[in-house]
Amino acid sequence: MKDLKTTNLLLFIIVITLILFLMKTLSFIFIPLVLAMFIALLFLPLMRWFAKRKLPKTLAIISVLLIIAGVFKVGSELIQLSSNEILGSQSSFFEKAETKIVDLVVMMENALGIERHENTSVLKHYFKGSSVTGKIVPSLDFLGNLVSRTLMTLFFAILLLAGSINVEKLLNSAVFKLKHASVKTFRKIEKDIITFVKVKFVISFFTGVGFSLACVFFDVSFPIFWGLLAFLLNFIQMIGSIVSIILLSVFALVEIDAMSTLLFFVITISGVQVVFGSVLEPIFMGKTFSINVITILVMLMFWGYIWGIPGLILSIPITVIIKIILDQFPKYHVISSLMSGDSDA
Repeated sequence: MKDLKTTNLLLFIIVITLILFLMKTLSFIFIPLVLAMFIALLFLPLMRWFAKRKLPKTLAIISVLLIIAGVFKVGSELIQLSSNEILGSQSSFFEKAETKIVDLVVMMENALGIERHENTSVLKHYFKGSSVTGKIVPSLDFLGNLVSRTLMTLFFAILLLAGSINVEKLLNSAVFKLKHASVKTFRKIEKDIITFVKVKFVISFFTGVGFSLACVFFDVSFPIFWGLLAFLLNFIQMIGSIVSIILLSVFALVEIDAMSTLLFFVITISGVQVVFGSVLEPIFMGKTFSINVITILVMLMFWGYIWGIPGLILSIPITVIIKIILDQFPKYHVISSLMSGDSDA
C-alpha cells in the first residue's frame, strides 16, 4: 500500500507538471478560452433574462456582441483621445524631457563612475544599437497576436454563450457527482466573478479619474492618458497600482521643478490608490474574496510566469474559482482556509 501511494503521488506530480507545461506552451489557446469563459459568465444572467422572454438565442447572442462592440468603441475612443492629447502637445515638453533625462543620466554616471566620451551624446551612447526596423517588427507581431487572440476570445465566448461548451455540465461530470452541487457551485462562481468585475471596474474607474484630476491640478501633461493607464493597470492586483504610481512619478519629475510640489503630487496619487484600492475595494468586496496577501502574491507570480500579462490579470479570478471549488469538499477545507487566511485552519 505504501508503494502504491508513492506511485500515485509521483504520477500526480508528473501529470500536474505536464498540464502546466501544456498550459504554458498552448497559451495562445488557453488565454482566449479563459478570457471567453469570464466574458460568458458576465453575460449569462442576461442570456437567461432573454430566454425567459422567449427571445431567440441568435438574437440574444447578437445583442451581447453589440454590447461588447460598444465597450470596444468607447475604449478605442478613449485611446484615440489620449493619443491626440500626446501628439498635440508642444515640442517644448519633449525638449524639456530630454534635458531632464540627460541630466539624470549624467548624475548617475558620476555617482557610478561611468566614463563616456565628451563628444558623444547620451542618447547615441546608450541607444546606438537600436534601429527603427527593430522596433517596428516586434510592434507588428504584438498587434498581430492581439488581433488573433481577440478574435479567438470572441469565438470561444460565442460558443459558451450558445451552449456549445457547457461549463456547468463539465463541472458536474468532471468535478462533482451530484447535479445540485454542480449547479450551486456554478451559480456561486458566476455571482462572485460578476461581483469582482463590477467592483474592480468601479474602483479602477475612480482611480483613473483621481489620477487625471491630480495631473490637472498639478499641471502635469497628458491627464487623460495617465488616467486611462491607471484604470487599465489597476486590473493587475497589487502590482498594477505600484507600477502606475512609479511611472507617473517618474514622468512628473520631468515637468515639476520644485521638489516639494513633486512630493505632494506623489503623495496625492499614492493617496488615491490607498483610498480606492486598500480601503474602499475591500469594503465593497466584503468577505466574498477572503484571500490573503500571500496567496495573491503566489498566484500573481505563478500565472504571470505561465501566461505573462494576461496571467497577471486573470490570476485573482482563477484563484477565486479554485477556492470556491475547494470549499465544496470537506477534505480540502484546510487548503481553502489557508488561502483565505482563516484562523481555524
